[in-house]
Amino acid sequence: MFCFKAGVFLSELEKYSSLIYSTSKTAFEHATLNGMIRISYEDMSAIPDESIDYAVMEKSDRVKVIPSSIGWSDVGSFDALSEVMPNDVNNNFILSNKPVNLIDVKDLIIIDTEDALLISHKGSSQKVKEIVQSYKQSQPELTHIHRTAHRPWGTYTVLEDTPGYKIKRIMVKPAKRLSLQKHLHRNEHWIVLSGTATVTVGDKTFMVHPNESTYIKAGELHRLANLGKIPLTIIETQVGEYTGEDDIIRIEDDFNREGNK
Repeated sequence: MFCFKAGVFLSELEKYSSLIYSTSKTAFEHATLNGMIRISYEDMSAIPDESIDYAVMEKSDRVKVIPSSIGWSDVGSFDALSEVMPNDVNNNFILSNKPVNLIDVKDLIIIDTEDALLISHKGSSQKVKEIVQSYKQSQPELTHIHRTAHRPWGTYTVLEDTPGYKIKRIMVKPAKRLSLQKHLHRNEHWIVLSGTATVTVGDKTFMVHPNESTYIKAGELHRLANLGKIPLTIIETQVGEYTGEDDIIRIEDDFNREGNK
């Protein structure tokens, strides 16, 4: 656990890890302010990936250590998590939203999420970093966007993603709207589940109520907004040759975003 004044730490960071310091400073200076500080993906990616231990603490001569017996753990791995949560009779740690049954195995870590499934022997869970690195090459979208993605206007959850179509559940917060945009490779069908959608397609703006739907052709300029006081929830079905999140051409955006962020 580290305690320091911000100015002292920044001084040491500049001294021992000047590249981290300079790229972090650039990212902050380029950030936009719109209710919160927003740093661009490109500026964040330019900051070297190195822990505070290696970057500063092992090099600084201004560090003092105070021993403390407070029974504290940073729970920094699945192994550590298994030590503070229940395990089965065979010392298997299972984290899943669905029933998981194991036969004649022991000392395993099983992490089942909407995105991926991890099965590891206890003591080896730190190697998950190697898996993440391989996914960055083979399935880069998986390492950046979860099944449920949070955006300034709300959230979306990918319910199904298969070649030719993708199905999402989209929730738009009250008084928020998505960017004015278009797609080159997909058509979209919107079905309202709750709330009232204000939909713009081309030069027309109209309301879509629960159990009603609308359709946006590929290439059409469109926008989804929630002008009401309760969350808007819709089901979006994308149909087309390509349904990647980077097939977005933004024309106007309330949050000054670029690309698919």
